[in-house]
Amino acid sequence: MMDFTSLPRRNKSYAGANGSKIAVVYNDELYMLKFPGAARLNQEMSYANGCISEYLGSHVFALAGIAVQDTLLGTYRVKGKEKIVVACRDFTGNGLVLQDFTSMKNTVLDSDSNGTGTELEDILEAIEQQHMLDPAVLTRHFWDMFIVDALIGNWDRHNGNWGFLYDPDTDKVQIAPVFDCGSCLFPQADEMIMRAVLEDPAERELRIFERPQSAIRQNGQKLNYFDFISSLKQPDCNAALKRIAPRIQTQDLCALVEGTPFLTKVQRDFYTTMLTERKERILDFSLQKLIKRERRSK
Repeated sequence: MMDFTSLPRRNKSYAGANGSKIAVVYNDELYMLKFPGAARLNQEMSYANGCISEYLGSHVFALAGIAVQDTLLGTYRVKGKEKIVVACRDFTGNGLVLQDFTSMKNTVLDSDSNGTGTELEDILEAIEQQHMLDPAVLTRHFWDMFIVDALIGNWDRHNGNWGFLYDPDTDKVQIAPVFDCGSCLFPQADEMIMRAVLEDPAERELRIFERPQSAIRQNGQKLNYFDFISSLKQPDCNAALKRIAPRIQTQDLCALVEGTPFLTKVQRDFYTTMLTERKERILDFSLQKLIKRERRSK
């Protein structure tokens, strides 16, 4: 457990709507400290669990072998009150510029949709038509990210919180590490809600099969993670499922939660249950269904 209060601050500022953010120096590197935002959907909470969600979600991406922003949990004192914060290493060093997918989507001049639109067809079309990166590499990254977001229940992976690093000196672009995972794992669930989910199978199933849904849309409707992945209708999604699901082991998810500081027993039980059951009932179920289908087609 680290106290970040006395770390040197820098004048760099960060955009985003969920909670305050400041730049600090830790171990000679620049980090963004994210503070817990208001729990607007749950008035019983003084603040949301977004910092815990950011930490856990980021580390699940790491378990999947996907480049992700380094995150640390710690505390910070504001007006005498200690708050749990998450430190996110700033990966825009050496003059690199972070560009989100919205900006890349805007470079597709013959597209009728704007950069912020999250219709799946438009996103995939923009990936194919952009000229900054190999479309096959970018498609693979998009679906790998989608599979992990399904596991952690990320409802806010819109076009503005994934993207690329641009080097103005070389005019080269590379995929940025995954960042902004604070909207996963039910950040506005308090301990009363967590207990209800743990005790009631119907509440768990609701949060596995129905909530949350993806920010990606198809025909104007948000994608249901379970329905979409288990349908096996999208070949690139199927390929990502086969790549990613075997990399994430249940024991590693349990160890991640167990090693996360600041959590109460109820929180540990809740996060362990949601991660392991979403893995088993969304990813593993869909993968087994896909393998059976492939065997039958041989």
